[in-house]
Amino acid sequence: MLKKPDSTFAERLRELPNFDFGTELAALKTKHGDGLPLLVAVIEAKLATKDDACRLYADTLGVAYVDPFASVITDDAVAAIPVEIARKARVIGLYIIEGVLTAAFANPEDKDLVKRVSQIAQLPVSPVFALSRDIEDAMAIQYSSEKNLEESLSELEHSSLFDQPEVAADRLALLADSESLIQILDEIIYYAIRERATDIHIEPQEMQSRIRFRIDGMLREVLTYSRKLHRALVSRIKILCSLNIAETRFPQDGRFSMPVGTSKANFRFSSIPTQYGEKVVIRVLASTAKKSMLTLDKMMISQTMLRPFKRLIQNPSGIIFVTGPTGSGKTTTLYAALHEINKPDINITTIEDPIEIQLAGVTQSQVNAHIDLKFSTLLRSLLRQDPEVILVGEIRDLETAKIATEAALTGHIVFATLHTNSAAQAIVRLLEIGVEPYMVAPAVIGVLAQRLAARICENCKEPYYPPPEVLRKYFLDEGLTDVPFYRGRGCTVCRGTGYKGRIAFHELVLITEEVRTLISANASVQQITAAAKVGYKPLRYDGLKKVLLGFTTIDEIEANSSFEWAS
Repeated sequence: MLKKPDSTFAERLRELPNFDFGTELAALKTKHGDGLPLLVAVIEAKLATKDDACRLYADTLGVAYVDPFASVITDDAVAAIPVEIARKARVIGLYIIEGVLTAAFANPEDKDLVKRVSQIAQLPVSPVFALSRDIEDAMAIQYSSEKNLEESLSELEHSSLFDQPEVAADRLALLADSESLIQILDEIIYYAIRERATDIHIEPQEMQSRIRFRIDGMLREVLTYSRKLHRALVSRIKILCSLNIAETRFPQDGRFSMPVGTSKANFRFSSIPTQYGEKVVIRVLASTAKKSMLTLDKMMISQTMLRPFKRLIQNPSGIIFVTGPTGSGKTTTLYAALHEINKPDINITTIEDPIEIQLAGVTQSQVNAHIDLKFSTLLRSLLRQDPEVILVGEIRDLETAKIATEAALTGHIVFATLHTNSAAQAIVRLLEIGVEPYMVAPAVIGVLAQRLAARICENCKEPYYPPPEVLRKYFLDEGLTDVPFYRGRGCTVCRGTGYKGRIAFHELVLITEEVRTLISANASVQQITAAAKVGYKPLRYDGLKKVLLGFTTIDEIEANSSFEWAS
């Protein structure tokens, strides 16, 4: 039931804190009136944030505001409204609770439309408001499917664009700019977002090409398509990245963005030449505006590590490393640490490649290889900006490592990532890069190593009892017997895999005076590593705790920390 509004949208805008745009708002109201066009104009003019403006506008309609890209959307709610009706009515189902379908409408005040959608869905409908553009792009994502994608690729393959394959290479730019190819790339990306993919692999093979998605850390083949479409599809992505489409002999890297609703989704591109053509991997960075911010308390870090890590990040100076392979969630952990200490009286600045999440109150900079804007260049200039906290996305070379170390020794707290197999190896890695031991010893104060494991699907989770030999192998010291483990049976929610989402497991090394003394004395790698590991628990220990708690499986911990089993 719609509530009767008690004020207009323009009047509601005056409720915003720090309201000081009266003249500009009056001009927009004169031009656009007091309805939906005014809302769009206010957002475009940045007089208010999208969420604030939409919430106030929805209040005038007597409904709630929901951003489809920040809301839970369930498959049954989407399926309740046929795609043709959804597009025509500009509506998308969000979720069904106690037999009531909550659906986002571009015009929820239209009672007749809400009633017709309810009749079609054969469910009572609770209407909420969302922007039309957000609904349209949410529909493109939620109604995407493997079948639709296969049909689009097959249709393109048999179109007149590719009826002369021998001249296709000469018309590459024309083909790459064709409406059909643009639409197919959009469909691939929308489907990847829907499936929660972190990477899209586009790979040429001898007889055909294939597309695979990495979901929850596992690669899954999505579909195959004709080889004759491959080069045009790769060229389309290169055009988005402003790369040379004629160059196929050398690797290329780039980035591109595409609008998703009123926000932007960001992607990182990499191509390498292979035997049958260029292989492309697209890293899905999602929307910088809507990517959820995880706090340290919500990351399920074991309390035995969370408490000392929180104390560590409160230090006034020193370097704190988060280590792990690519895609292990290092940046997410660093963002959570910054969020923990972010206060108005602290100057926090980041150097990233690329910026993945926008942090309110934090100054963020991005490196740019095209103009030789490197980590070291930005970091050197950044030290003149009076920062207390610095985040360096990755330490890759001696120059960056030396500047970061000097910053830590001159009263700055530095957060950074390194690619090492364990926490203790981070100290050794700095020495191997070439930083002098007398600088490393006092600068590094702690290292957190991290891995990600696929999380058991909560919808099909079931207990089972492992054989005694498994318990003896992994829990010999614990004396466990008849302890239930958990696994996923496989269901529609997890696409039959038994896993949905991921969970992190960690190890934390605090740098003691003994370790500093060994570093300064140029002790061996073995001595430093042995001293650093005194009193700490390895990755596998925390991973096995996550198994006992029912978050993941032995197979996942084995696959993601195999090098630690001997420790």
